Amino acid sequence: MVVNLILLLIVGLVLFLLILGVMAPLESLGWYAGWVGEKVDKSDTLAALSEVEATKQPLPDEVAHYIVYLSGIGSFTGSSIPMEEPPFLDALQANLPGSIVIDDVFPYSVTNVGLTGERLMGNVWKQVEAIRPVNPSSNWLYLVVVRNLFQVAVSADKRYGPVYNLGVAKEVWRTLLRHGYRPGSNKPVTLIGTSGGGQVAVGSATYLSTILEGAPLRVVSLGGVVSSDEGLLNVDHFYHLYGTLDSTQALGQKVFPGRWPGAVNSEWHKAEAAGKITMIELGPFTHTGPGSMFDQASVLPDGRRHFDVTLEKLTNVLVTFYDRPKETDHHSHDPATATELVAAEDTAKADNNSG
Repeated sequence: MVVNLILLLIVGLVLFLLILGVMAPLESLGWYAGWVGEKVDKSDTLAALSEVEATKQPLPDEVAHYIVYLSGIGSFTGSSIPMEEPPFLDALQANLPGSIVIDDVFPYSVTNVGLTGERLMGNVWKQVEAIRPVNPSSNWLYLVVVRNLFQVAVSADKRYGPVYNLGVAKEVWRTLLRHGYRPGSNKPVTLIGTSGGGQVAVGSATYLSTILEGAPLRVVSLGGVVSSDEGLLNVDHFYHLYGTLDSTQALGQKVFPGRWPGAVNSEWHKAEAAGKITMIELGPFTHTGPGSMFDQASVLPDGRRHFDVTLEKLTNVLVTFYDRPKETDHHSHDPATATELVAAEDTAKADNNSG
């Protein structure tokens, strides 16, 4: 009886994972087809700005630098993220008084709807989320990790990735506008992606660079798992901060063929040759939990906490962003049509069909 029950649980878990895998690209494809979320058409070019203006409320004061944080695969929504991340983001904001750190984008949905939002399995995810404050190491939390991991795979996929990454780019743009970004202001934007958020940040950069009309744009990966993506060629720079004991971030170099040494014509190696990639070693840090880059308890031999080392090195990267070489012209898009999201949508559709 017990053996049969265990087998039943195993079969149920395997079926659940198969369903998650099959459904992974459906949300982005459904969004693009107009089945879920808003319909994609020309009238949506600057819908986010219109939405802000329609509220009749004053926009927030403009700041010098906009930083959008995309959490790792343990997040349930843009704001419901792993417990070690909010204190780090608060400290980062305190270090950057002339900037704004935005953390309300959920990178594992093209519509920015969190797992606990209006979804078919929303109630299930709410129950799993309620476990985290009580037992942060519960095995049930691996379900959200697996679910979001499939979305990272979609972002890196050459067939479905263009549609998925376009959707995330649009949500990032909406969020920037909501926080006071003015189109055409040329204010710099930085995407910071942790773990799987690193891949989503790079993937969405191709389309966000179009929307920003040539404004400075870069991506910072904090232990991110990043593929050889076109976005690397569409940013001013890509920084990868990593721990030497972080085997998860090292998967990017192992599982994505475009990052292998022999793939000299891949986007990754082209970006390297163009001087767009900087690798920054943090120290003997792990990916999550004790010993990770966000850990406030782990201390290096020199007395510095892991948390403080990561904060210092990331802050140093962020405050030196304004020295973009004037001769750099990585945008091949026509400025006259850069805000036309439909052009990016057509590109995504063509890329998807060719795959």
